[in-house]
This record gives sequence, C-alpha cells and structure tokens, in this order.
Amino acid sequence: MADSSHCFYCREDLGGKRFVRNEGKPVCVRCHAKFCANNCAECHRPIGVESKELSHKGRYWHEDCFRCVKCYKNLAKEPFSTKDDRIMCGKCCSREDAPRCHGCYKPILAGIESVEYKGNSWHDECFTCCHCKRPIGSQSFLSKGNDIYCSPCHDRKFAKHCVSCKQPITSGGVNYQEQPWHSHCFVCSSCSKPLAGTSFTNHQDQVFCVDCYKNSVAKKCSGCQKPITGFGKGVNVVNFEGSSWHEYCFNCKRCSLSLSNKRFVANGRDILCTDCGNKQ
Repeated sequence: MADSSHCFYCREDLGGKRFVRNEGKPVCVRCHAKFCANNCAECHRPIGVESKELSHKGRYWHEDCFRCVKCYKNLAKEPFSTKDDRIMCGKCCSREDAPRCHGCYKPILAGIESVEYKGNSWHDECFTCCHCKRPIGSQSFLSKGNDIYCSPCHDRKFAKHCVSCKQPITSGGVNYQEQPWHSHCFVCSSCSKPLAGTSFTNHQDQVFCVDCYKNSVAKKCSGCQKPITGFGKGVNVVNFEGSSWHEYCFNCKRCSLSLSNKRFVANGRDILCTDCGNKQ
C-alpha cells in the first residue's frame, strides 16, 4: 500500500511503507499493533497485521492460537463448539457433557455400553462386584448399603449356611433348634425322607420321621406291644420299673380298670388294681 500521508499516531511518514487504515485513518504497522489491534483471547498478545485473525462472538484469536482447550487441537479449519466460553472440538465437547462413571469417574461417551443403577452410571466393565472385582455383566447382583455384590459373593458373605452341607441358603430353608437347614438337607436320620412340612421327632440329637421312629427307635408298650411315639392318641406315657405303657393301655390285667392316676400293685409282669390285688 503506497500513501504519502503520515501515521495518525506517531506521525511517521508512511511514504513507500506498509500501513493500514483504522476507521479511515492511516496507521503504521507498529502503531496498529500498539493501539488498534485486537488482543488474542488465548495468548493475550496483539494480533498484528502480519497474522491471520479469527473471531467468534466478540473474541479474537491468532490462527495458531485457536485451539481446543482440552486436547489443544487446532480448530482454525475444523468444526468446534463452545461451553462456558471455552472453545472445544466436537469430541472433547461430547466428553465434557457425558455422564461420569461412578467407578472410574471418566466420561461415558455415546455408544459405549453402560449400566444405570440407583441414579448412577458405570462403564460396563466398571460395574463390578465389590468383593471379587469381576464385572457383573448380565448376571444377577445384590446391594448392601452402597456396595454391589454378585450373587455368589453375597451368598458367601451374608447368607446363612446349612448345618448339614455347610453351603449358603439362598432361598427358603428350615430353622430347627435355632439352626438353619436347606429344605432338602433336613431329612430323616434313618430313611433320608425330607422332613420339611411333615411331623417328625428328635431322639438323641437325631431327627426321625414318624414311621422310622415307630419302627426303629420308639419303645414298645407293655400293654399293646405297639410303639409309643408321643403322637396322636398316645401322647401320655406311663413308666414303671423299666417298662412303658400308653396311658390308655395302663389297665388292670384282670378287670381292665384304667389305672392312670390310681393306686395299683404289681404281680410279676402284671399290673393290678388294688381290689384285684387283694383277691389273690
């Protein structure tokens, strides 16, 4: 640019020199940088006439300074976004807006598999059992407070364990004498028949179904020779000198008078009422 005028600021003769016009006034390159040039929003230095200037929403940058605030990629010829007056490339802007993983606190980008639970988000590989540290994936899980457990770890840590097989009881089960059992482990000591929901009895710390108790364990009534089980009609039992009777079988041998709660005499193996005893 050739002009015979002088610089508006320093009055230097601009004949044969490079200059610019600012609001119609001639200004030398040096004074333009000092008084007229826009300052770069990134490096804060003046953007002189020798530099290419980029502008966005009232702010200005050197071409080389127009970069993503996150990855520093030059965006002079690239698409970009703004967030809180910060210039970002599309990828970094997506990362900025993405939800944060509750496990690693890194962003969960669009298209990445993730888990939503109780208002929090995880990368699929970060949603792990707090005990074994393995990803939960598609398997079932349980929570305890803020901790997540896979089902096997939860059972090992919190479930009751069967008195018989020592394995965790995950559902159902039987409580007997304040001890837990799997339903299929609570069985007759003789025939192994499951006892859950049926009548059974205990003898010398072993449990028996009614049939096995009758046939193998119960004493025989000295009157009718049938087992004394304590079930049904034969709940009450009379014991005398090592022998036992159902209460309804404890009768005088001669007159069949019931001797329950009455005086009686023994005649060998026979039990007699006092009247029949006195007639001997």
